[in-house]
Amino acid sequence: MTLHLVRHAHAGDRTPWGSGDDLERPLTPTGHEQAAAIDRWFAERSVRAVWSSRAVRCAETVTPLAQRLGLEIELRDELTEGARPAVLLELLRAQALHDGDLVLCSHGDLIPEVLDPLLREGMVIIGGRGCEKGSIWSLEARGRDIVSGTYTARP
Repeated sequence: MTLHLVRHAHAGDRTPWGSGDDLERPLTPTGHEQAAAIDRWFAERSVRAVWSSRAVRCAETVTPLAQRLGLEIELRDELTEGARPAVLLELLRAQALHDGDLVLCSHGDLIPEVLDPLLREGMVIIGGRGCEKGSIWSLEARGRDIVSGTYTARP
């Protein structure tokens, strides 16, 4: 079973949003291209569910994938920017017990904070490391244990 942590695609700079709600910031045209590439990357994989942060840019990142698979995107507070990493990590461990791959779209602050304790616990990294916009961390689980992670910078 694999948990795929996707960092949202390109959504431009926060600054033009000023005091507006940053959760409403959408993808840019480049971001939509990245979302299509993410969908293509999952073409050969069996995905049971697609979850997203409450941020529009995250939901838009996984919309092409969810539409192609005929799945509803489940919006989750645990994936939203500023969420507690320990809560997301526990959610990942619980979901690792289910059959089928799960796609979870989140943010550049949260993904590394979830990976750090996994690395301290001995998770093996296959390939490089990073957290670019539109990137994917594929986490392999055995029971509740996340044993390896593979980083894909640009699907």
